[in-house]
Amino acid sequence: MAEDSTPSGRLERLVEAGKAVIPPLTLLSALLFYFGYVSARSQYEYFGVDVDTIGLGTQDYIMRSPQPLLTPLLVYAAAGAGSVAVHAAVRRRIHPEAAARTVRRMRRLGRGGQVAGLAALTSGLLLLLGYPFLRDWRPYGLMTPLLIAAGSTLFGSGAAVGRLLRSPAPATPLRRTSTAFVYLVVAVSAFWMTATLAQWSGRGLAMDRANRLDELPSVILDTKESLFLRSPGVQETKLPASEGQTFHYRYRHLRLLIHGKDRMFLVADKWSASNSTIIVPLDDSVRVQFQFQNQPP
Repeated sequence: MAEDSTPSGRLERLVEAGKAVIPPLTLLSALLFYFGYVSARSQYEYFGVDVDTIGLGTQDYIMRSPQPLLTPLLVYAAAGAGSVAVHAAVRRRIHPEAAARTVRRMRRLGRGGQVAGLAALTSGLLLLLGYPFLRDWRPYGLMTPLLIAAGSTLFGSGAAVGRLLRSPAPATPLRRTSTAFVYLVVAVSAFWMTATLAQWSGRGLAMDRANRLDELPSVILDTKESLFLRSPGVQETKLPASEGQTFHYRYRHLRLLIHGKDRMFLVADKWSASNSTIIVPLDDSVRVQFQFQNQPP
């Protein structure tokens, strides 16, 4: 019972309660879904398509999440390993028998970290307050959380170095609260940065795809009525009339961008600012043919 009343015991009970409310696997799936959705939304927005009209499912978005998450996770892992290594190096150099010169050097290091962290944190908060004026600045979504996270980390690390140099003292409720607040700020900032990178990743994938539209499946589309397409390069041919013929127009030089639940999204095979995405329902109102690749076997 005495152990349950300690701060560590209360923290363990809080963690266990959080696991009961939100299982780790559910939380992980939710995060993968969100970042996959952000990336896909940015990707198909480039082609003028609202991703919600495609009809992708939860599994589709989760499967798309590794692409935008790979770089941020590697960076976070490297930053975490570096911080652990620095913390271990600092603790090795701080001991009761340490030379006075070393103590002074470490004290200056801690104060320098606090000053640099406070400057970065202040810059991030100023950017946050200036959102109405800076929201169209492209690096805003990355620089603001990066400055806030880096500033909070440097300030907290500098303060920790200062505490290590002083006589050990039990953690006070204020110190525990401030440490938890720093962790929360860093976590929220990391989430914001990852969402921004996922958005940039989706736009980059779209631009790369637009540069290589000829690699998408080639489609021949027959319709009953003229579509009056305005995309340059799409060829419209009127089919010869015959008995029982219900399809009168044929379109070539189309590519399959993505296949939704009950519809296809087609684009011209060459990118142009005048292009548009064609939504074709999968029913008897159209007739679709997929062409073979031109490269012989």
